[in-house]
Amino acid sequence: MKDSTLFLKLGGSLITDKSREQTVREDVLRRLAEEIARARRESPGLRLVLGHGSGSFGHAEANKYGTAGGVRTPEAWRGFAAVWAAADLLNRAVMDALASAGVASVRIAPSSCAVLADGTTLEMSAGPAAAALDAGLLPVVYGDAVFDRTRGGGIASTEMVFAALAQTLRPRKILLAGIERGVFRDYPSRSELLPRVRAGEFESVRRSLEGSAHTDVTGGMYSKVTEMLALIRRADGVEVLIFSGAVEGNVLRALRGDPVEGTWLE
Repeated sequence: MKDSTLFLKLGGSLITDKSREQTVREDVLRRLAEEIARARRESPGLRLVLGHGSGSFGHAEANKYGTAGGVRTPEAWRGFAAVWAAADLLNRAVMDALASAGVASVRIAPSSCAVLADGTTLEMSAGPAAAALDAGLLPVVYGDAVFDRTRGGGIASTEMVFAALAQTLRPRKILLAGIERGVFRDYPSRSELLPRVRAGEFESVRRSLEGSAHTDVTGGMYSKVTEMLALIRRADGVEVLIFSGAVEGNVLRALRGDPVEGTWLE
């Protein structure tokens, strides 16, 4: 029997400097790629789908052109293409880091195989990712500009891509590595880390999730938590961990299944 599948997201705030447009945190990205490579060497049967955010690349362009709200005019379509190009540029940096670490990976661009419906529901074929996993490769997806049946175009977050793929690939765990240690009850003070957030408790922490320090057209931590809680309700048995990838070794430990400080969603 094949090993269970894991999804891992490297957040845009983790791998880029969101206070400076189109700036990669090269040392961080290199370290994360090496941790992923080590986990795959230690567990050759590891079935892992990697995703990453757009950080100071796609978010800045999408905010400039209002792409998340729909694409209808010639100017908006030029903006759509600019968002696509920015997301693609960051993905190339990620793919280069993985290659340098010795990870055989293939990118699966949502813009080429996914379609939105009114900005909310993403339809995406899981076939390419499944084939990559069966071949022992690392499929890489990311936040991207995609076409929308209702609005012309829009933005698909990595969480939306994960939710679409999860229907077929059935991951056992979804690991969301960002710069925050997890979900805080008192954000932005960050003195009370919540070890777990259950769907029934969501309203009690909602206010602390709604802020974001930098431009994030996909809604920041609030959207991350709500989308993952919705996924959990649809996909019975999946576990979601939000944790800090800024701590050296955390991604490796999470992939191993070792304890990592963070917030579990259930």
